Amino acid sequence: MKRRLFLLSLAAASISQAADEPIPTAEEILVLVRRSYALQDHKMTGKLRDDETGKVEPLELTLAKSVMRFRFANQPPEIVHLDLTTTPATLWQVKAGGSSQVPLKNAADAVRGMDFNYEDLSQRFLYWKTAKLMDADAKITAARISCWLVRVTAPDRNGPYYTVDLWVHKDSGGVAKMEAYNVLGKLVKRFEVTKMWKIDKATALREMRVQSFNPLNGERKGTTYMTMDKPEKQ
Repeated sequence: MKRRLFLLSLAAASISQAADEPIPTAEEILVLVRRSYALQDHKMTGKLRDDETGKVEPLELTLAKSVMRFRFANQPPEIVHLDLTTTPATLWQVKAGGSSQVPLKNAADAVRGMDFNYEDLSQRFLYWKTAKLMDADAKITAARISCWLVRVTAPDRNGPYYTVDLWVHKDSGGVAKMEAYNVLGKLVKRFEVTKMWKIDKATALREMRVQSFNPLNGERKGTTYMTMDKPEKQ
């Protein structure tokens, strides 16, 4: 079976849908996404790059035992890890002073000065109860893949996002694209896979573009690229 690596999961077990199978509900699709994250066991290296300033942050991404861990070695060193064994998943931050859970009030804070924030890494939106399947056969031109398009709505207005659209790759259960909107329906964030590595019969994330937008005028505020080194064959 093919394995593909998308967005923050960067890998997923194949869950391809047969043509005669019924279309899954939005809730079932979110379960597949969460399950794909929890089944990972690998390590990759790469970097974050701010498109405007040129700032680069090397990173090491490890997925093992239902924990997704981002390690940043530049000063000040930091580890952010997502515990997928809890519901919803729990985001922790490890710095020189010790380890602590990232509070909701810090969800909109930038990670390493990039266009990622802690809400993006926590992926709380994958656990929101209000979900709707918007398109059972959505296409993403850049990645040339077929997806389910699911819209989720926050249970409250406490976080930086209120509505999130997720393009979920049918073959893997990974999220290939995400667009987040504020409570007024204005676009504030977009993730999209733009390049992939070809490794035998599998594919792996090579580049993901993260864009933030000014909700007042729709103009792009910034762009961060996550680029990953080509994985070595096991």
